Amino acid sequence: MKILAVTLISLSLFASVASHAQTSTTKAPTSSLIKIVRSDSLQSTKGSAQYFTGSVEVQQLFPANDPSRTSGGKVTFEAGARSAWHTHPFGQILIVTEGAGWIQRWGGPIEEIRKGDVIWIPAGVKHWHGATPNTAMTHIAIQEELNGKAVEWMEQVTDEQYYK
Repeated sequence: MKILAVTLISLSLFASVASHAQTSTTKAPTSSLIKIVRSDSLQSTKGSAQYFTGSVEVQQLFPANDPSRTSGGKVTFEAGARSAWHTHPFGQILIVTEGAGWIQRWGGPIEEIRKGDVIWIPAGVKHWHGATPNTAMTHIAIQEELNGKAVEWMEQVTDEQYYK
């Protein structure tokens, strides 16, 4: 009888420890609700002259919602507008939704991008993107954050670099 009691107590303790170990290492979702952000509630802001040349509108579509590190936005560049040189810690995906633009990696040629194109910029690659001199361009930008930061901004793209 004592052996049976000791065995049952041991199994009960083992089950309790195993259950605690599972719940403490598994992160519970912050919410199980689906969140819908209506398009009429999304606000656009003027792109900062610190990070852009020309007329640019930036609209955050979604922030990085924990535990995800992915954020996204819609950026509209008027003709001749462009970003400064920059990198992303985990890379970036651009989806051109309107118009035509240019993209260039540091040391590489300027490449044309058009509506429907999907562009992958690898992690840490210094680059810029924007509209062509005569055509506006809109893209969706998707990137992941590292320690809350999705982009490392650098110097402006000069007119000489842009019109090359």
